[in-house]
Amino acid sequence: MQKLLTILTIMMLTMGIAIADPIVTESTSNSTVTTNGKNETTVKSPPPSAISPSINSSNSDLCTVGVAGAVQTQILGISGGATVRDMNCERLKNAKTLYDMGMKVAAVSVMCGDPRVFDAMQMAGTPCPFMGKIGAEAQALWDKNPELKPENIEQEQRRNDQLEGAVKGASALGILLLLL
Repeated sequence: MQKLLTILTIMMLTMGIAIADPIVTESTSNSTVTTNGKNETTVKSPPPSAISPSINSSNSDLCTVGVAGAVQTQILGISGGATVRDMNCERLKNAKTLYDMGMKVAAVSVMCGDPRVFDAMQMAGTPCPFMGKIGAEAQALWDKNPELKPENIEQEQRRNDQLEGAVKGASALGILLLLL
């Protein structure tokens, strides 16, 4: 019975709340929004870049050296690379291969193509081989044909290389000036 009274009391209390008058709030609002604006967007990006190619030189058996470069202007970028033969490295490898095959005179002849080796052999009293002749016979032939000595040939090659390098450099400079 007590449960019944408790339930009836709870029902009476909740009914009184439900029957009560609602709360009404009245509100009036007027608003005017005027927007004047100017938007400006500036995008800053890094300049373009010319990246020179990488040249793989991890193989130690190659007698080459890698050379690469790049030039970048505000408008145009140019990059390039090449390998350059190391002639002294080739000379050493060829002489070693000939020596390993038992061709000792031929190996010395290859090394004598370097003016430093040629001069060292002369100073040691063992002239470089000349057309299969060695010793005093070779020295007599070198004395008769001084124009065939490596130092004379190398000087002529250097002059030609310098002239060729100057022409290439002037051409590259001219092209760059035209691009600017």
